[in-house]
Amino acid sequence: MSLSPEQSALRDRQGKGARYDAKAAPHDALLLARRGTAFFARKLNELTDEGLDGVALDGLSRRHVIAEISLQARGFAERFEALRKGTEPPPPYPPTGLADMIATAVSLPDRALRGLFHHSEVHLNVVWRDLTDADWNKSVRLPDGTFADMRATPLIRAKTIWKAALALNNGARTEHLPHEFQEE
Repeated sequence: MSLSPEQSALRDRQGKGARYDAKAAPHDALLLARRGTAFFARKLNELTDEGLDGVALDGLSRRHVIAEISLQARGFAERFEALRKGTEPPPPYPPTGLADMIATAVSLPDRALRGLFHHSEVHLNVVWRDLTDADWNKSVRLPDGTFADMRATPLIRAKTIWKAALALNNGARTEHLPHEFQEE
């Protein structure tokens, strides 16, 4: 991937501390995931604090949707970070452990629940940007214990976050989803 003169100038202005995706990263899938995250964040921010207690499309609470999508990002980030550092990843979530984590997150005060989403998505994005070309060619154990190619994970996240935005049940429609996810 070669940079345009404008992109090169921007990187020069941002300096050495700025993070960028590796050249071998799945850029299109990362873009889908990041746009889905922005869309979800917008739909979340449109909800009043009282609206967080509303019912999602699947019959669960909106809080449950927010908690689940936030914990997925945190679980991914922890495992991807371990892969990058070459350390032992956290063990897979046992089904009851994940349910307990979701129940705890659902009970958070409104501001804390919103903060959980924000912090988890920032952490995941930072970890993605820190992955090297070689990291993108590895296999990773996901929070549910299954294995996936690292380069498949942004698309997994993209699909989940776009569907979660729809599940919030506050104005998102199937037509708002990228065409890749509209028929699923």
